[in-house]
Amino acid sequence: MTSNVRNLALLFADVSGSTTLYEKLGDRAALAAVESAIDIMKRSVAAYQGTVVKTIGDEVMAAFPDADAALQGASDMQNRIAALPPLGDVRLAIRIGFHAGEVIEENGDYFGDAVNTAARMAGFAKGGQIITTGTTVAALSAMLRESTRQVAALSVKGKQSEVEVCEVLWQTGDDLTMLASGRGPAKVESVLRLTHGVRTLVMDDNLRSVQIGRDAEHEISITDRMASRLHGRIERRADRFYYADLSTNGTYVTHEDGVETVLRRDQVLLRGRGALSFGHSASAPGAEVVTFVCEVRPKSD
Repeated sequence: MTSNVRNLALLFADVSGSTTLYEKLGDRAALAAVESAIDIMKRSVAAYQGTVVKTIGDEVMAAFPDADAALQGASDMQNRIAALPPLGDVRLAIRIGFHAGEVIEENGDYFGDAVNTAARMAGFAKGGQIITTGTTVAALSAMLRESTRQVAALSVKGKQSEVEVCEVLWQTGDDLTMLASGRGPAKVESVLRLTHGVRTLVMDDNLRSVQIGRDAEHEISITDRMASRLHGRIERRADRFYYADLSTNGTYVTHEDGVETVLRRDQVLLRGRGALSFGHSASAPGAEVVTFVCEVRPKSD
């Protein structure tokens, strides 16, 4: 057995919600969808000088020469998967984690703390997310570093101290190309686009809080009698958007995986795209729905 120590970026990616996929599509169609996702991920790895180490079920483990290549490969995976048409009422999503550091290579496989940390980052990610570490972000080129944001310092199994966890803002494919093209660094900001009927609000640095309910003075006024006078509030905290339910009947929250959950006197991070309905399901007759889309745009000076 031969082994040597190398500095690489290790990446783990898997299909999010594959159990639901099998339940809704059936074994044959779900297996075909997972295999298609695996093939897409492999192509993205190859496109950015990476190597597929192995695949296990619906997961891919890959190695990249550096943090820049891993970020670009991960972003390419997400953009390719996001461009796929839905399978009935199910939209395929993947979650990705990566970390750059020193690894031990033995006969084509990799071991060590960096591998374990990369796997932990994938575990933190939700469908449609790319998660990495603060030390990996520090290793990125200055231009690509602009396409990340800090999430939190979290406890990681096997680590004595907390690890700074960051998210890659992959949704803006054009912005990532701009950042990598050598035309100079571009600052970006996260915004939340809210649509209610024919009206659209954009939450940014100038609009950091939106109240929703039956009160006509709220930024979004709901007429549905199932809604409370102050049903909920969306707040911008750093570069993230949180919805807090303040109602009697709860808020029904749907993210892009199509799963609807009920939120009662609690809060949730709004990610990707989805919908909020007030007091009953969005599928109920006459339900009023607010759709949301998390976006990233160039920040004006």
